[in-house]
Amino acid sequence: MQIRHTNQGFNFYKYPTYENDIDPKQRAWIEVRGKALETNVRELRSKLSKNCQFMAVVKADGYGHDAKLVSEYAIKGGASQLGVATLKEGIKLRSSGIKQPILILGNLYTKKDLIISFKNDLMPTISNIRECLICNNIGKHFGLKFSLHLKVDTGMSRLGFEYNRFVQQFEKIKSFENISIEGIYSHLSSADEYDSLDPKSTTQIQRKKFQELLKQINVDRNHNIKIHLANSAGMLINKDFHFQMVRVGLSMYGYSPLAKIDKKLSLKPALFLKVKVAFIRIIDQGVSVSYGGKFVSSKKTKLAVLSIGYADGVPRNLSGKINVIYKNKLYPQVGSITMDQMMVDITDSNEIKIGSTMILLGSDGDKTISPLDWARESNTIPWEILCSFKNRLPRVQVD
Repeated sequence: MQIRHTNQGFNFYKYPTYENDIDPKQRAWIEVRGKALETNVRELRSKLSKNCQFMAVVKADGYGHDAKLVSEYAIKGGASQLGVATLKEGIKLRSSGIKQPILILGNLYTKKDLIISFKNDLMPTISNIRECLICNNIGKHFGLKFSLHLKVDTGMSRLGFEYNRFVQQFEKIKSFENISIEGIYSHLSSADEYDSLDPKSTTQIQRKKFQELLKQINVDRNHNIKIHLANSAGMLINKDFHFQMVRVGLSMYGYSPLAKIDKKLSLKPALFLKVKVAFIRIIDQGVSVSYGGKFVSSKKTKLAVLSIGYADGVPRNLSGKINVIYKNKLYPQVGSITMDQMMVDITDSNEIKIGSTMILLGSDGDKTISPLDWARESNTIPWEILCSFKNRLPRVQVD
């Protein structure tokens, strides 16, 4: 290793600084409120049909909240199973000590991946006979049964057995001696649309198709099989969608995709996005700000430079469309959001200093900024907003 010295002969390598030595709140960070997650799960479970289980969907690092933390508090709130998207996500939870049943919602299709899933006690989603046979052979090799869930396509046109062929294929699958069918499920494509209560809606048609399929395979005789169809939106529509289990993501994190249906639902956002003021400057009238000069000051203006940008997951197309909160007051973001920084107009404040903490998402007093607000302004969905936050934003548990 090359040793660095100053002119005075100081050895910098003798006093190294490590990543963990840096304050996670040094720049920008995400605060996660575990108790809010636990409370939300309890609140949502109170809406479920009797004996209906709750699967907490913790894919995409727990929708950007930290999957391990979310899992632990969801389990405290009564979640009996967890859902992830990838094999790696499932293994990471297992390695962190999570013991609850975990369903991999994505598709595993190689023998190697399915063996890894089996050895880590993870349940794969199976969408065709080929993977069923591989799982059966794996179970036979180890002298055990391979637990899995079967998925049927009822209108999403993504993963799942073909609807019209499933009854015949299920008869064959039942003959496999070394698999254990722990669940049969499908996925709603449009449950968050406002016509989902209409009997002619896509959502209601999917439910009816799923129920007809279950009737044809006499699934009621298999009491140990968990039947599940509903995501957050489906769960909130009505109890016809509950079956033996629901898969809840967005609502568990504090945001209802169907707020107009159940206004009594009391959910608490579990994520706060905070950032410190890195610099303050004053510009004269007629001065452009940031790339492209799309914002030009109409008067003498005081700007706060915040150390956060699109490399952290703040969409660039929100430039000039959002506010930040400081002490229960909103301040507008101005100019283009850059990779690592953004500017905020703080002309009306004498309190904000370098090092002051501002809230980009969350609440203070009666002021609240939600991922739903960002989603509307950037013409996307709140799921994408939450899943966009990068790993360079530390997750800090505050309770």
